[in-house]
Amino acid sequence: MSGGGPPTLEVLVERLGQLPGIGRRSAERLAFWLLRASSDEALGLAEAIRAVKEDLVSCRICGHLGESDLCSICTDERRDAGLILVVEEIKDLVRFEAAGLHRGVYHVLGGAMDPLSGVGPEHLGIDGLIRRCRDPKNNLRAEPVREVVLGLNPTLDGDTTALHLAAQMEPFGVQVTRLARGLPSGGTLEQASVSVLADAMDERRPLGGGTA
Repeated sequence: MSGGGPPTLEVLVERLGQLPGIGRRSAERLAFWLLRASSDEALGLAEAIRAVKEDLVSCRICGHLGESDLCSICTDERRDAGLILVVEEIKDLVRFEAAGLHRGVYHVLGGAMDPLSGVGPEHLGIDGLIRRCRDPKNNLRAEPVREVVLGLNPTLDGDTTALHLAAQMEPFGVQVTRLARGLPSGGTLEQASVSVLADAMDERRPLGGGTA
C-alpha cells in the first residue's frame, strides 16, 4: 500500500504502526486482516480496547489493574497479606501469577529507579509500599507485613531500586528478601522460564538489615 490507500485505511495503518514491535508492513497486514474480518470480530476488538482504557483502574493498595478500587488478588482472602512480592511492572505480576509461584500479595512500583534518566523514588510507587510496611492499617485486612520479596529485574536499575527499598524498610523490622540469582544478570523476569522463576522464589535471600 505504501501510502496509496484511502485516507481512512492510512490512518488505521499509522495507528497500528505505533504499537511496540509493529513496523509498516506488519501494520498493513493487520489493517487488511481487519478489513477481511467480520464486523463482529473487528468491532469486538475495538470494544475490548475501549473497555481496557475506560473500565480498568489501578488497585489502591498494590497498583495492579482491576475493575474496582481493589484488584482480584487483593480481594482474595486466601492470599497471605503479610507476604508482599514487589515487582517493577504489571507484566511481571502477571508472569508470577501465571506460574502460580506466589501465595501472598503484590506491590507494583511502575518501573525502577534510573538516575541517568531522571527516574527517582518519587516517580515510583515506593511511598505506598512504605506505608503498608510502616502501619498495618494501610495494608490489606490491617495485617502486619512480615516479609517483602523484591522481585525486581537483575539489572543495574533493579539493583539500585532494591538497595534503596531495603534501606527504607530497615526501620520497620520487616524481613526483606530478594530473588535468588538463578536469574541471569542483566536479563528480565519476562524472559525467565517458570522453572527459573520457581528456583529464584524458593532460594530467595535476605537483603539489607531487616529481620532475618
